[in-house]
Amino acid sequence: MSYDRIAVIGAGAWGTALASVAARAGRTVTLQARDMPSAARLARTRESPHLPGLPLEECVTVTADPGAAADADAILLVVPAQALRHVATALSSAVKPATPVISCAKGIERSTGAFMTEVIAACMPQAKPAVLSGPGFAADVMRGLPTAVTLAAADADLAAALAQALGSATFRPYHTTDVRGVEIGGAAKNVLAIAAGIVAGRGLGASAGAALVTRGFAELMRFGRACGAQPETLVGLSGLGDLVLSCSSPQSRNFALGVGLGEGQRLAQAQGKLVEGVFTASALVKMAGERGVEIPVAAAVDAVLDNRLSIDAAIESLMTRPLRGEC
Repeated sequence: MSYDRIAVIGAGAWGTALASVAARAGRTVTLQARDMPSAARLARTRESPHLPGLPLEECVTVTADPGAAADADAILLVVPAQALRHVATALSSAVKPATPVISCAKGIERSTGAFMTEVIAACMPQAKPAVLSGPGFAADVMRGLPTAVTLAAADADLAAALAQALGSATFRPYHTTDVRGVEIGGAAKNVLAIAAGIVAGRGLGASAGAALVTRGFAELMRFGRACGAQPETLVGLSGLGDLVLSCSSPQSRNFALGVGLGEGQRLAQAQGKLVEGVFTASALVKMAGERGVEIPVAAAVDAVLDNRLSIDAAIESLMTRPLRGEC
């Protein structure tokens, strides 16, 4: 399959950017917005309100028709992690058998602890689940700045074909069969980016920031291994690469939320937009506990978000943990 007809479900910043990516790769692209007013506005202005001044590729068709996915050779599902089950269920009857459905959300379903490809498999049993993740900000991608990501599917030939369908001179998808590793990197880094933001917002210094990211990555590795992820994936674009990006820039919603919390804002004040890490933290901590994996940085973030610990108490709890060998 050449996957010439691509449907992108979700016209937020990342969905709009990925629609342009697919168009630049020479595909016929339909971008589905959540409702008719949103679709009409985007079709008229050709600019997402989330990405002002960055026009959508002219050849992208914008619609609110839920049947837009029916004729697609492949579907990019670009909706928040906690909404993915609802959207996948609504789309299921329209999707042709064996159609690849690529999750572009970075999270874990809070109510079930399910990864996004597991949700797709449950709600769309006729589809072929895949996942796209890695270090890329929507604005950079819309500008056509060089970006590399990872695309994973259980079938190696499918993963390679999908990467070929989306790749261009400015967007380079590497492919792998390590679906779980790609999903863990994308989900865990959001929680750790909140922690990095808290360190920055609290003014704890660059040394503390470097230590936080390094020890957070050790947690990501431990959790990933316990879930069967490949180490090569976790140190790759969708693991370490995305962690470095998200923990170092205010463009990251998770990092920006952490900065606000570190500066003394309440969660409701700091969370101006959807922040995936807020929902993922508790699920990640629960799953790690079930596997006997210690993730103290993520656990501290979860405790802060849940008001079980103040930020100062959380920092003290991390700094006074028993001394041990580095691993």
